[in-house]
Amino acid sequence: MNLPIDFEQYTRQLLGDGLYSRLKAGLDAETTPTSIRLNPFKAQGKDATSALYDVVVPWCKETGRYLKSRPNFTFDPLLHAGAYYVQEAGSMFVDNVVRNLIHQPVTMLDLCAAPGGKSTALRAALPEGSLLFSNEPMRTRAQILSENLQKFGHEDVVVTNNYPRDYRKSRLIFDAILADVPCSGEGMFRKDDGAREEWSLQNVENCWQLQREIVSDIWHCLRPGGLLIYSTCTFNAHEDEENVEWIASELGADFVEIPIEPEWNITPAVVGKAPVYRFMPGISRSEGLFLAVLRKHDNGDNSYNENCSDKKKQKKDKKKAGKPNSKQQLANVNIPLTNAADFAIRRTTERIYAIPSRWADVYDDAAKALKVIHAGVCLGTEKGKDVIPDQSVALSRLIDKDAYPHVELGYADAINYLRKEAATLPDDTPRGFVLITYKGTPIGFEKNIGNRANNLYPQEWRIKSSHVPETESTVIE
Repeated sequence: MNLPIDFEQYTRQLLGDGLYSRLKAGLDAETTPTSIRLNPFKAQGKDATSALYDVVVPWCKETGRYLKSRPNFTFDPLLHAGAYYVQEAGSMFVDNVVRNLIHQPVTMLDLCAAPGGKSTALRAALPEGSLLFSNEPMRTRAQILSENLQKFGHEDVVVTNNYPRDYRKSRLIFDAILADVPCSGEGMFRKDDGAREEWSLQNVENCWQLQREIVSDIWHCLRPGGLLIYSTCTFNAHEDEENVEWIASELGADFVEIPIEPEWNITPAVVGKAPVYRFMPGISRSEGLFLAVLRKHDNGDNSYNENCSDKKKQKKDKKKAGKPNSKQQLANVNIPLTNAADFAIRRTTERIYAIPSRWADVYDDAAKALKVIHAGVCLGTEKGKDVIPDQSVALSRLIDKDAYPHVELGYADAINYLRKEAATLPDDTPRGFVLITYKGTPIGFEKNIGNRANNLYPQEWRIKSSHVPETESTVIE
């Protein structure tokens, strides 16, 4: 692999000849690790097929799997159903962090979350009852994030499209924040030629300054005593060790150690002595990740919490008491979920959402201050007297399958359906909205109108490739 000269010179000096040689050999390797993470809410009893299963990802034992080879994931309907997620193994380390440090329900923010790998890992590892905000500043990437969170199917999620400064203005407070900050992308060198071509010392300089701005902007949203998980996919110390040392000294935080095993081959700090965790090709079975955990000093400054419940707000709430709540106008909307009584109804434009009642007030506050693009379960879109069921319902872990007639498709028909092509329904299929399943797992809806059926799969999610697989793609079973 042809690496930028400045990168080679700096990194060799940073790591030393021995460690650098191992990294270089890893970057030059012809094959890269392939790994998936099972969705514990959908893949119960399923695992990687015997033909693909290699070993567990040791820092994500319950759901992380290395595969022997890379299948054509695009043509596996269970990927689109959210039964598993294709993720670089080092990024799964957040599972180990959460399971070791968070043992009761929390409100957590994944600040720079697209495409959603770490968010879905967090949601799987967080204690039930936790609420996860998953945010992406870039609009197009935020839509991809929303798609992947909906496929994952957990209802305790809010997806937003905002900058960190918007969160600061919102005055929302979080118990934990993951800041997987934009970086110079040295960990992408093996997978992306563009990452090598775009790399420069000036870009590294720009990145470490931007990273400090991002953390500074969001710092007031982390409660005193709360956890900041800082991560990058780069190797240099400016964006890694130097930045977390700056956070600790300038913003006020203590480092938190995470239990690890020697056989995981995680590299410790290459500058200073802070407990940090480096995954590097050629050393650990990963593309590259840097991670550190810091606990914000508890200095008794609860000003943001106080501002959220100050006397003026309390007086305003008292004036509202006893008045009809316009949100209850939709109380009779059907909620085709297994615990419908636990949800409140909210409407945005023409869409109707089921929001878990226990955090509906948090949603209301967020919706006023932030650009919320998904939350809870989107029930559907109003069209005349009908509510056209949303894909979010089909993919929810709580869907009441008995709320709709359902039709099981074979492999070829499922692929056609996911291409948003016509999928033939049996002659005795009732008219109306029909739940489509593959291997017993919901993948979407059709509307049967008698002589034909309308495919309701989201246009922007469809499989765009016209390739016809010769054999069925089966990754888990």
